[in-house]
Amino acid sequence: MERFADRRVLITGAGSGIGQATVQRILAEGGRVVALDRSEDGLAATEAAAADNAERLTTMTVDIADEAAVQAGVAGAVAELGGLDVLVNAAGVLRSAHTHETTLEFWNSILQINLTGTFLVTREALPALLESGRGVVVNFSSTSASFAHPYMAAYAASKGGIQSFTHVLASEYASQGLRAVALAPGSISSGMTTGCGPGLPEDADMSLFTKLYPVVMKGMAPPETVAGLVAALASDDGAFVTGTELRVDGGTHM
Repeated sequence: MERFADRRVLITGAGSGIGQATVQRILAEGGRVVALDRSEDGLAATEAAAADNAERLTTMTVDIADEAAVQAGVAGAVAELGGLDVLVNAAGVLRSAHTHETTLEFWNSILQINLTGTFLVTREALPALLESGRGVVVNFSSTSASFAHPYMAAYAASKGGIQSFTHVLASEYASQGLRAVALAPGSISSGMTTGCGPGLPEDADMSLFTKLYPVVMKGMAPPETVAGLVAALASDDGAFVTGTELRVDGGTHM
């Protein structure tokens, strides 16, 4: 199956987790990909995983919270690909704190990466996506945007903003052939939920998280689970889907 044989794709957050898995999925389906991440080591791992598809992959180290870096990175990506058909905004961070202990610096840092970063990359990519005439933007919200996840006020706010931003894009540019959709993952094993993880407060009440246990697969799903849905939505198979979000959480919020 080569649904992306004639597609030019830009993916952020491509050095780990869902972003990295999406790079591999799009390459496997024949796409040409420019992968952005702020981690050189992460991008090196993405390149190594590309194996036989490496000739269709270009990586660039870009911090999406830096406007000048985004402008240069997206321009370089469009030039490398000769245009752009799909943008996948997978970059993001997950950090937690008691709301009454959340500093303005902490709040701003999360919104700057998750929400403002998504906006900056999208803004810079829009001219090329619109020129394509079949452009698709896949953004990443979260189940935290719509449901009560304690200690995640800044993260939830950033993801709620992304959800609303996606609706605006879909409406504003529909007549120019652009589709915009958002995925809302939950209970996915990714770069944000492992390693440094959400950094819950030491005195966090873990009983508040019992409702987040998935009812299918009986545990966290791998990032490839989400990458497959990205591919479906960004391809012609998703041609009738826009201006909405899809929850991918194993039934934790039924």
